[in-house]
Amino acid sequence: MGLREDLERFREVGEERREDLESFIRYGDLSGSNSDEIEIPIKVVDLPEFKYDQLDRGGVGQGQGGTPDVGQPVGQPQPQPGDGDGDGDEDGEPGEEGGEHGYYEMDPEEFAEELDEELGLDLEPKGKEVIEEIEGDFTDVTRTGPNSTLDFERLFKQGLKRKLATDFDEEFVREAMRVAGETPESVYRWCREENILVSLPWIESEWDKISDDERGRWDSFEEMTDNVERSTAVQRIRRRGLREIPFRRDDERYRHPEIEEKKQKNVVVVNIRDVSGSMRETKRELVERTFTPLDWYLQGKYDNAEFVYIAHDADAWEVDREEFFGIRSGGGTRISSAYELAKQVLEEQYPWAEWNRYVFAAGDSENSSNDTTERVIPLMRDIPANRHAYVETQPGGTAINATHAEEVDRAFADDGDVVVASVGSPEDVTDAIYEILQPASAKAKAETS
Repeated sequence: MGLREDLERFREVGEERREDLESFIRYGDLSGSNSDEIEIPIKVVDLPEFKYDQLDRGGVGQGQGGTPDVGQPVGQPQPQPGDGDGDGDEDGEPGEEGGEHGYYEMDPEEFAEELDEELGLDLEPKGKEVIEEIEGDFTDVTRTGPNSTLDFERLFKQGLKRKLATDFDEEFVREAMRVAGETPESVYRWCREENILVSLPWIESEWDKISDDERGRWDSFEEMTDNVERSTAVQRIRRRGLREIPFRRDDERYRHPEIEEKKQKNVVVVNIRDVSGSMRETKRELVERTFTPLDWYLQGKYDNAEFVYIAHDADAWEVDREEFFGIRSGGGTRISSAYELAKQVLEEQYPWAEWNRYVFAAGDSENSSNDTTERVIPLMRDIPANRHAYVETQPGGTAINATHAEEVDRAFADDGDVVVASVGSPEDVTDAIYEILQPASAKAKAETS
């Protein structure tokens, strides 16, 4: 097998892993896994390996006495008595022991990554509850603080800028004072015209230091500038160095770390299922086959995931996870009873400001008269959530009196955060999961295309 074929085989192994995952969701025994550890059965595959071509061994035939038998493949030993084609025992009888099955052992986070890859999902959870404030980079500055946090580099730069902006060639100005007939005021005016940032008090303080014999050395400022070279600030700094930097208290800044809020990605998932008399075994199985991977996925995507399980017929009650995924009941149907309980639980324990919320309901779409339009839809509007979803489980098509899903879909046709999915067989499960979890923008795009 060549290198290109080996690489292609490795890619196929990755694709087979995802195919195993999808097949498991559709048809596998979900009860073998729990909320913390997921076991995905896999086909046992032989990964490609490199082998040397052993050209120096044997000839073209290896039959009895070195003579090949007619029809024997080249390089293959002749079958011996007792050799079998299957996995029998030493006597050639069929084996009675079961074969070993391989499993991918995943935690919910790995499961979520695999499902993202398989379905092309792009769910990015938002953090809500602030769990701690941490110090980030020293990017904030204030005017006060301990000396150890003084931003000396900034202070030096501000002082240097001021030094360069106010510095002037003192010797050049003194030569201007030696021009015949000038006064301190006229020298000051000339300096300002030449953009020499000298002050009048400085000129006055230096004026008397020049003797009368020196005055009149130049007949005019023009003669003086033609004969005296004016040095730049850079030349003066190179010659004399930085003797002093004019620091000011107004330039002082103290570094402080930027305070970053670390938010925990909390999610509460409310799972609602219809356990009324019309929910037969096949419908119940489809509910469980859809809700179980959703639970695993959201648990893997959030830091802290909590689940609320509500069962209902004409009334609703809260149950634990094990009971929810195996409950059987009977009686009539009033779906609004479940949403009333869900609203109560969420308001009391999971405030919208701190928790991401998902409210998933499933059933055969049968409901008591007018309950959907008069009670369920208003309740769904009153319960803020990242996503509301209703999964209709109707093997063989929707019954005549099963109108709940249709009514919800019609009421929220323009709301990207409400999804109605139909699961009539295990083949529909992965499509339903994608519909439920896809971003609202992707849902709107799909509906308009």
